Formats: sequence, C-alpha cells, structure tokens
Amino acid sequence: MNTGRILIADDEDSLRWVLEKGFRGAGYQVTAVKDGTAALREVEGGPFDLILLDIRMPGIDGLSLLKQVRAGRPDAQVVIMTAHGTMETAVAAMQDGAYDYLAKPFDLDEALLLAERALTARRLTQEVTALRSGLKEVWEFGALVGRHPTMQEVYKAIGRVAATDVSVLLRGESGTGKEVVARALHHYSRRAGRPFMGISAAAIPITLLESELFGHEKGSFTDAKERRLGKLELAHGGSVFFDEIGDMPAELQVKLLRALQERAFERVGGHELIRMDVRVLAATHRDLETMMKAGQFREDLFYRLNVVTLSLPALRDRRGDIPLLAEHFLAKYAESLGERGVAPDAITMARWITFSSSRTLPGHS
Repeated sequence: MNTGRILIADDEDSLRWVLEKGFRGAGYQVTAVKDGTAALREVEGGPFDLILLDIRMPGIDGLSLLKQVRAGRPDAQVVIMTAHGTMETAVAAMQDGAYDYLAKPFDLDEALLLAERALTARRLTQEVTALRSGLKEVWEFGALVGRHPTMQEVYKAIGRVAATDVSVLLRGESGTGKEVVARALHHYSRRAGRPFMGISAAAIPITLLESELFGHEKGSFTDAKERRLGKLELAHGGSVFFDEIGDMPAELQVKLLRALQERAFERVGGHELIRMDVRVLAATHRDLETMMKAGQFREDLFYRLNVVTLSLPALRDRRGDIPLLAEHFLAKYAESLGERGVAPDAITMARWITFSSSRTLPGHS
C-alpha cells in the first residue's frame, strides 16, 4: 500500500469522485474539494505530499493557487490538471514550480502512475537535501548536494526511473557523481537490499576485465587456481554498474551485449550457462556517438544501455552550490578535523576559479 497525503481540487464532480476513490484504493490519504478557496484553506490547515489542481475552478484558479502553494508549502509536489491544454499553460505551470501537467481527459492509471513518480521524487529530494537542514548525512549518497535547477532535475529524474528496471546511462565529466547517482538508483529500486556490483572498464587491465565480468573456472588460464564468480553473477537479483563503459574493449563489448540480450553467460573456461537477473546501470564521460561513428563502440550495445539517459552537470555550471558543498564536507569530516569554517574570500575565489575554468579550458563552453 502507498503512503502519502493527497489533495484534489477540481470542480468536476465525477472526476473528483473517480480520483478520490482511485487514490484511496491505492492506499493514499485523500482530501477532495471543488474550488480553489477550499483548496487554499486545506493547504493552510495541514501538510500535503501531493496536490492536484484544476486550472479553471471557482474561487482561485489553479495557476494562482500553484504560486501560493509553492510559497507556503514548497516541499509539496503539485500537478496541474486542465481540459484547456495549451503549450503556454503547460510552460507557465512548470515555470511556476509544478511537478508535472495532466491534460484531460486522462485515465486513472495515468494519474496513479504520476502520483507514484511525484511522491518518489519528493522523498528522494527530501533525503538528499537533509544535510542542508543540519540533519544526518543521507546514507552513502549524501554527496548529492545542490539547489541549482540542474541538480533538482537530477533528483526528479532519479525519482522517476528508480522504481523501474530500465537501463540507465549516466553521462557527465569525471567527478560529477555518476557512481553516487547509480547507487541512489539502486537504493530506491525494488532491488534495494540486493547486491550492487560496480566494475570500471578503465581501472581494470584488459586481460582481467573479462574474468571480472563473467568469472572463471579453475585452470581456465595460468593464474586461475580456483573457480571465481564474476560481477554479473554476484549481482544476481540486484544491480550492476559499468563505470567508464566507453573504455571497454571491442571484443568484450560483443560478449557483454550477448549476455544482456540472452540474460545468461558462461564463465571463462566454462560451459555451464549461468542465468542472470540484473538491472544495468552504466556511466561514461566519453562521446559515445562519436565513438560509434569511428567504429570504437558498438551501436547495438549503446541502444541496449541507453534506454534512459541522465546527464550530470559540472560544478562550473552550478557555482552557486559551492557553499553548500563546502558545508557538506565540513560536516562530514567535522569529527576527525574538529570545528572548521570557510572564509568568505575562499568561497568567492572558488566561484571565480570555476567560472574562469569554464572560459579557459579547451573543450569547455
């Protein structure tokens, strides 16, 4: 059963009834009202996790109410509903802070799915921003710190795809937190509590990489003194993270593609078919499209991995987050370093360095 408090505001009795019944049946606590004035009164009276607002209704219209909700209850997710769907209305709603936009007519399953995604995104955003409220660091991915809109989009994207089993390709420069995001995707998936196995195609010599992936049988090569299970086998039921997938040799790309397609593989030197059930996450800082054109990366493997793309911003593109990151690391290492602080001039210099780097380093715009 789901948890969360939902407010529905719509002057259409039949739609309001269907949504209220559907959300209650899914386990949510639901309050339903038929005009904007009543909706504002409910919002002011108590917290809601998700608020669905009709654009046109008596009292206060949906867009006006959206602004008031964002000002008074910034942690609530708001979805705008309207039968008068225009691009201008959708853009205005998103710019004013709506999580998403539902154009009527829509079915109950669509609304339930959107509610699940919105509430998952809300929970994730709350957890990864808890440190900024002076709370305990969030699990292993507390380093996902940032108020910049690009980071907020990352949080929302994690919330949308974490619960699914789709493959995700994480793109971004080195140091942008791709493995941290991969761990967050695993943690918020149905596979949480099962193994998360990471393997870097750049960090492991080519001669050992195949064995790391698939494992090997005793005697399969000179140093194979005993059977060893590979990361794909150890990750069964969980997630496997291929870091720097763009550095994987061509011959291994073929074997990995076959394993992902057939969901089975053989250990090096073995003949037993090993079945696998894993969620695939991959990361790269390379331009895989250019590599495909040059014949350095298989196109079929790319499309197998790139079901969903999640791009992570460089720090120079969100310089306003530098003070938050400084506070994060000071808090993280306070016990070992003792009380420390950051001089205002240091923050100013850090912002200038990231700004200057974006203008002077080759290949950056």
